Amino acid sequence: MNLTLFVPDLFWPDAMRSEIYQNLSLDAIETLLCKSATAMDAPEDLEIWLCKQFNVEQRISWPIAPIMLQKDAPELTKSNKEFWMRADPVHLRIEQNHLMLADSRIFAISKEEADRLVQDLNCIMHDYHLTLLALHADRWYIQLPKMPDMQTYTLGQVTCKNINQFLPTGADSAMWRKLLNEIQMRLHEHPINQARESSGELSINSIWLWGGGYSPGLLRSTYTNVWSNNELSLALAMAAHALHADLPSDLTAWLESQQSGNHLIVLDALSTPAKYRNAYGWRETIKEMEKKWFVPLYEGLKRGLIDQLQLITSNENALQKFTVTRTDLWKFWLVRKPMHTYGRISAMKDNELM
Repeated sequence: MNLTLFVPDLFWPDAMRSEIYQNLSLDAIETLLCKSATAMDAPEDLEIWLCKQFNVEQRISWPIAPIMLQKDAPELTKSNKEFWMRADPVHLRIEQNHLMLADSRIFAISKEEADRLVQDLNCIMHDYHLTLLALHADRWYIQLPKMPDMQTYTLGQVTCKNINQFLPTGADSAMWRKLLNEIQMRLHEHPINQARESSGELSINSIWLWGGGYSPGLLRSTYTNVWSNNELSLALAMAAHALHADLPSDLTAWLESQQSGNHLIVLDALSTPAKYRNAYGWRETIKEMEKKWFVPLYEGLKRGLIDQLQLITSNENALQKFTVTRTDLWKFWLVRKPMHTYGRISAMKDNELM
């Protein structure tokens, strides 16, 4: 059995803050890393990396909306002639002279709130001959009659970033920027947001346009099995007719039950604390990963339950690949190094990669 483990933000993004790793006992993952053959590339957002694993082609944008639609509302995907775009609810916060974006990973929105907001926003959308659909509480969609000439960025690319650098561009972007301004004005004094703010919750004061495209149809991948709690990875597996299931609680029982195949596990629990610079949350999460995932991985490789392990991680600095086999574990001359050294290497190479 071959296993690819994708763990975004395995290394803390600020590589100079080695104190983040202080007093963390990470013997298993450090051993796996030190025995691995390594490669490095330019950083990739989670959504983009996943699309590439399933041979999704990017046109103007990555067609994530129609892929996810097959999971959220398959009855709307009867043909591949409709152009769909995501328009997800977000919170924008003013910082100095720019706006920072926060996504639904740090705020809760109910389906009832989503439906009420979308109902009111459609008063604006109808003036543009568009309809906004809240098919999931935090996944909203727009159907367009044709592909707009507009470049957008994935939500992952812009989360916790200055949105001025990521606004839509292209010949049709002026209309969409105008629409966004009108939506933000409507949301500013909306009763839903007034109630949220009075209870100490973040307001839903904008939407983010991204992931537009036509359905790519049947996808191809080298993975026979996909295990994840990430909705996009499961939707991609579904489109590729690969076996897929939710992430197991830990790796021990999973290893004993698996046979042959080329398996992908997406373990993205470190992404949210890393994006939002929650050092305590990141430390607690990686401690749990060491116990539930990396220790069983090391033992499974040593016992021959895994033929080859490829561990891939990406953060703001670089994408790193670590490939290790059972025989590699016997390379005694490869001495275990502390985790922070790998993050520092990626940061040092950042300028060369970009």
